[in-house]
Amino acid sequence: MTGNRRRPGQSPFPLAAGAEAPPFALSDAPYSRLALNDLRGRDVVVVFYVADWHPVATAQLARYQELLPELGRRGAAIVGISTDATWSHESFARAFGITFPLLADDSPPGAVARLYGVHVPETGRSRRALFVINADGIVSWSAVFPDALDPGLDGVLSALERLGTERAGASIGDGGPPADHVG
Repeated sequence: MTGNRRRPGQSPFPLAAGAEAPPFALSDAPYSRLALNDLRGRDVVVVFYVADWHPVATAQLARYQELLPELGRRGAAIVGISTDATWSHESFARAFGITFPLLADDSPPGAVARLYGVHVPETGRSRRALFVINADGIVSWSAVFPDALDPGLDGVLSALERLGTERAGASIGDGGPPADHVG
């Protein structure tokens, strides 16, 4: 059974909530790299998608582009990751008006997808998956979807809302005035 054979560093299952997000640094343009650490201190939505120009990915990423203002209001960043090369990402982003980073998991192909447990060895590509990573680098929500399904953004927005609520609750308990304090 091929599912039981794993390479070192490959997660057997997609990372679940509570796991530390594996660091990565991938090309977002020729001679330019973006690292997960560069986004530390912000919640990050990591979108693994099958390929540039894939019909479902095209619709999915275009919808995420439309929702960038909403993600920004929540203080979240978003990055897309596929095994396509940066030149493909640049052309794809230009054609569809995508302004958030599309990262090339291409050297070696699928290395980051393996770390997140979403690599498909038979195709060399990643599964369609979403991860919400909190400002401390911990996965707070993840989901994997069939290649033909656009997962939308409802799960991501709910996860970001929970993170905001948790932070608000933590700040109340971190030495601020009690909730029933009247000034």
